[in-house]
Amino acid sequence: MKTSRRLFLSQSSAVTAGFFGLDRYLSTSANAETSAKPSFSYGELKSDPNGILDLPEGFSYEVISQTGSRMSDGYKVPGKPDGMAAFDLGEDRVALIRNHEIGHSGYTTGPFDDNKTLPEDFDKSLIYDGGRHGAQPFVGGTTTIVYNLKTRQVEEEYLSLVGTDRNCAGGPTPWGTWITCEEPADMTTEWGAFHGYCFEVPADRKPGLTKPVPLKAMGRFRHEAIAVDPRTDIIYLTEDRNDGVIYRFLPAERKNPAAGGKLQALMIKGDKEADTRNWPGGKSAFPIGERVAVEWVDLEDVEAPADDLRLRAIGKGAVIFSRAEGMWYGSPEDAGEHSIYWACTDGGEKRFGQIFRYFPSEAEGTAEEANAPGELELYLEPNNSDLLKSGDNITIANSGHLYICEDTKGAFIRGVTKEGELFNFARNAFPSGELAGACFSPDGQTMFVNIQTPGITLAITGKFVS
Repeated sequence: MKTSRRLFLSQSSAVTAGFFGLDRYLSTSANAETSAKPSFSYGELKSDPNGILDLPEGFSYEVISQTGSRMSDGYKVPGKPDGMAAFDLGEDRVALIRNHEIGHSGYTTGPFDDNKTLPEDFDKSLIYDGGRHGAQPFVGGTTTIVYNLKTRQVEEEYLSLVGTDRNCAGGPTPWGTWITCEEPADMTTEWGAFHGYCFEVPADRKPGLTKPVPLKAMGRFRHEAIAVDPRTDIIYLTEDRNDGVIYRFLPAERKNPAAGGKLQALMIKGDKEADTRNWPGGKSAFPIGERVAVEWVDLEDVEAPADDLRLRAIGKGAVIFSRAEGMWYGSPEDAGEHSIYWACTDGGEKRFGQIFRYFPSEAEGTAEEANAPGELELYLEPNNSDLLKSGDNITIANSGHLYICEDTKGAFIRGVTKEGELFNFARNAFPSGELAGACFSPDGQTMFVNIQTPGITLAITGKFVS
């Protein structure tokens, strides 16, 4: 095992004295507001008089979308906005593609006036699951906002995918699309169609609905997020189960996941009983701050009508993760290495959550990979501090800072510098409501984020470091 070049958190940029020093720092930090201040900070968070989002001095937000409002296409903004990403359209415009974590039960917050039935003039070829035998349609999916960064105005807003179930997260691709992921509560019932797939939504198209095509070769399970390595177009996927696994998809055609490919699950090299959760009473503790060589096992019958894909993967030796959620690709500017980050919301001894980092091999996905494997690192497990709790959606800024949305009441957006220092960037001022979908405009100067309840999307501006 190789020791990590740096740790995820440190007390100051001059102090990265190893994991035991980090552990002492976490243990003595009784509260994120009063813990030792890092050398980097945007400053203290100021209470928002509107009771929406607390931000540092010099930063401000605008509400650019709200559940129930009418969009450009005449439909209503659906509820529970979740994962999203911003795509460059040129001329100071971005396409912000946004998930909505609703589905069969979303009739109160779906896009139609009566979500129990489809509008009479609706083209049924443009909905994935419109219901059958009297069942009401599924109304999960995505919306797209065309936002002008210069004028700070929404120019268009429209429904871009519909008929899917609980679109929680997903991820952007290097070829300019958003892959949205279903996370159904019920994986074994066939409604109008089976659910638990990924769908691709283009960013650079004329406004309107995308014809829904399930990416079946990418597996059917309780998907959460994806990340793509632009060097190979290999897609990595998380699964939101407390006994889930991490997958990767080797596409048959680059930039075209609809053409099929091979799905695999992550294993620890030489250990077919590994468990990363580190829960009390577990078989053994997974090491923190060390890199462990991995391998990948092929999976069959990936549509898994019995919802057993992860169980069959574990039976083949795949390593277990608990509630793997947000995932993002890290560029070479981030500590000088290509890597894939993901958050496990309730992993760790105290179930405060974990952050993992995967370093793909230079031979990733090739026959030479066996001799030059990728490596996995448990990057953070804050068992004795509330510096971070229940990390969910994550993103990486142009500066290389990692931003983490917490999935808890009074949630923060936490930032982590390239040197490993944690700082507070924002705090949800609502009494409830999950922070979700944090992402940046391509120029790095606008952050977008959702508050699921009451269902608003914010654009945050200020002097972000570049």
